[in-house]
Amino acid sequence: MKIAMMSAWNEDSGVSIHAELIGREWVKMGHDLKVFSFFTHDFHGTAIVGKDEDYVVRCFTISGAKSPYLDPRPILEADFEIFVTQDLGMLPKDGLDKIFYHIQRKASTLTVIHDNGPSADPSFYQFDWDRIVCFDRRYEEFLKKYHPEKKICLIPFPCMPLRRGEKMASRVKLGLPQDKKIILIFGHRLKAHLPILCLIREVSTHFPCLLLIVSQKDIDLLKGLEMVDMELRKESPSIERLYDYLHASDVLIIHRSPCNGVVVSSTAYQCLGSGCLILASNTNYFETMKDVVVTYSDFEEFKGNLMDILTEGEKYRASQSALEAFLESNSAKAIAMQYIDLFEIMLEERRVRIFPQSLKPIPYPEHIDQMQPQLAIERQATNPESPFTKGTFKTGNIKVI
Repeated sequence: MKIAMMSAWNEDSGVSIHAELIGREWVKMGHDLKVFSFFTHDFHGTAIVGKDEDYVVRCFTISGAKSPYLDPRPILEADFEIFVTQDLGMLPKDGLDKIFYHIQRKASTLTVIHDNGPSADPSFYQFDWDRIVCFDRRYEEFLKKYHPEKKICLIPFPCMPLRRGEKMASRVKLGLPQDKKIILIFGHRLKAHLPILCLIREVSTHFPCLLLIVSQKDIDLLKGLEMVDMELRKESPSIERLYDYLHASDVLIIHRSPCNGVVVSSTAYQCLGSGCLILASNTNYFETMKDVVVTYSDFEEFKGNLMDILTEGEKYRASQSALEAFLESNSAKAIAMQYIDLFEIMLEERRVRIFPQSLKPIPYPEHIDQMQPQLAIERQATNPESPFTKGTFKTGNIKVI
């Protein structure tokens, strides 16, 4: 299958995480992938992470650029039968609209929604997508008010597969101490974690702890703070190095304030596969993953749950026991396959639209009037009961109505 995807790529953003997890699985499956992404001087995120693959072309700015720009030539020149966009709100929509007719002439189209609510931008609604994918029912509730419900499909956010590591070997590799509990905070939202640093200090009075902070942004805010033993590493690690940090740590803390609308924590989905337990604030970021993430609603619960994790208590064991089943059903491979199943449906629907009736010639009769030749044509209608033309089709977590 030939797939084109217009998305963030090799960047430290949730959209990029999603696109890379499923896109690389498509490549492993043998599909032909072409990725169109943001220019390196104007992209969605705080850092470019990793080297672009041969199938990546950077040809546009973010929608919020002073002069939004899309070079249409790479897209128009490419050969594909499926066209996917990720996080449409960040893409140069008006530029895309100018070539969307040409895209639709050769491909079925799909957009993956990352927005936490309905967009107020009229440009968002100018595209007639064949399918609109969202992560769970919360997204569907607002999307169906603005889009045909039959086009909306639910496919969960993907996870990295389970890939446990050796803690002590990872610490040696990273130059981290062997004799302390390591508490990891990772990502570019460091400011949000400031209120809990004093709580970590209280817990660290019970046994030696090191607070390890890995971030490219705002790390200078923490320099000089002496409330807890802390090591700062200013970097945006590749996924391989991030997993080294996770394997070396006893717990990953993700503190998020409640957000309006619906959201998922791409950081949590990215990190679950390491086996490092996650302690997270009890907000709508983690509504769909509470079995595998330990949450807290106040500061006292934070301290109690952090102690439980560091001592491998009841909540630690419950989350670890639920982890493998969650990762199996939400692995990047499983989710990528759900998209492929959906693409096959879309391609069949396209074939039915373009070739609604097949023409089958009947052989010429033995005696033909040479002055008035006739050709008998038998038309064979498509099957009206086909699952691609009516009814409900289900596969995995995809539901097409």
